[in-house]
Amino acid sequence: MNYRQEAEAILEALGGKDNVAAAAHCATRLRLVLNDESKVDEKKLDALDVVKGTFSTGGQYQIIIGTGTVNKIYAEFTQLTGLGDMSTSDVKSASAKKGNPLQQFVKMLSDIFVPIIPAIVAGGLLMGINNLLTAPDLFFDGSSLIDQYPGIADLAAMINTFANAAFVFLPVLIGFSAAKRFGGNPYLGAALGMIMVHPDLVNAYAQATVGDIPVWNILGFEIEKLGYQGQVLPVLVSAYILSKLEINIRKFMPASLDILLTPLLSLLFTAFITFAFVGPITREAGNLIIDGLVWTYDSLGFFGGLVMGLLYAPIVITGMHHSFIAIETQLLADIARTGGSFIFPIAAMSNVAQGAATLAVFFLTREKKMKGVASASGISALLGITEPAMFGVNLKLRYPFIAAIIGSGIASAFIVGREVLAVALGAAGLPGIISIAPASIVSYIIGMAISFAVAFSLTFVLAKRQAKKDAVKQAA
Repeated sequence: MNYRQEAEAILEALGGKDNVAAAAHCATRLRLVLNDESKVDEKKLDALDVVKGTFSTGGQYQIIIGTGTVNKIYAEFTQLTGLGDMSTSDVKSASAKKGNPLQQFVKMLSDIFVPIIPAIVAGGLLMGINNLLTAPDLFFDGSSLIDQYPGIADLAAMINTFANAAFVFLPVLIGFSAAKRFGGNPYLGAALGMIMVHPDLVNAYAQATVGDIPVWNILGFEIEKLGYQGQVLPVLVSAYILSKLEINIRKFMPASLDILLTPLLSLLFTAFITFAFVGPITREAGNLIIDGLVWTYDSLGFFGGLVMGLLYAPIVITGMHHSFIAIETQLLADIARTGGSFIFPIAAMSNVAQGAATLAVFFLTREKKMKGVASASGISALLGITEPAMFGVNLKLRYPFIAAIIGSGIASAFIVGREVLAVALGAAGLPGIISIAPASIVSYIIGMAISFAVAFSLTFVLAKRQAKKDAVKQAA
């Protein structure tokens, strides 16, 4: 393969180097920010053997090329455009500037929560292991593993402590990540998070067991000594205030005093208004949001699952699904009240359906290039990464996407009716089994089977209808 010629052909189809604002690559794709996507010649791109598919999302135009080849194409591409080597973070930053306010807000949440997902996933999975050890009727009728084997009771207790840490000290993680995202000192953000969960405060998880919450009495103004364990919204808003305050104080603070007074004033003022005003207000707002979601889940049941299952993939197209990370984090942090996340299982049903529809296309199509894209992206979707399948196959042909959202809707209605909940974040697909509450694992597996079967079979049905329509058009 002549990589130079392929890169030149791609660049020509994109509208020339003047239309490329930023470029990077991941394991399989060129990730580009274009000045004007309307200049892209989709037919010319699709005709290139090296191109396995294309899609546009979140301000990025992505070209699926494949492992091992994409880096060589990228090397030639950057020489032709003169952009130089860029990271995917650089491209994300460039694409964010093109988005509308809502898209920028979603990206902000994604930037804050994606870095802390490993800690949340680890905590949630440890919680799942603890549940396996302590849940009655899972392995033995009427008893749990620790009832049968008392020697592992302390092991379960230890794992439970490990599992809770990420959620108890969640404000520290969010404070660090949010302050960094807002342009402030991330260590000040972490310090603010530590203040919000200080041991001298009443633990938020134990609030219901405490009678009168103690207060600070400052010149007749009473401020509750209540912690923010497991809270998301209060620390997000407080970290924003802290970062902006730090930036503005630094503008007029003499350099000789900056290292002493800027952190002092920023943290003192932010911590005070957090406990006095911002914290109580945002705590109530966060609780109302979560209560509303739980009420919707409990009240709408089967119908709510159907609607959300139908809408999840279209939401992914807009990129709005990244905002769910913040909601899921709060659901998991308050798991004693919520039971876990109902969003994760629905996302898994959608991903499995997209993968099933794409694999059906693999068996249906005779086009060699489409077969290659469908096989790789279909398996990827089953494992939780759906963009290549959705944009490279299903949306291009349309009927597989329709089949997939119907399969997702039916499966989501089933799992919501069975009250399937996740106790951790992870890969929303086949590997997601380890993130599901033990009592819901069987229902989750059945849901995935329903999602796959409906989407796969319906793709064949809709393909036949599409073939008849095409035949009628050709005859006319």
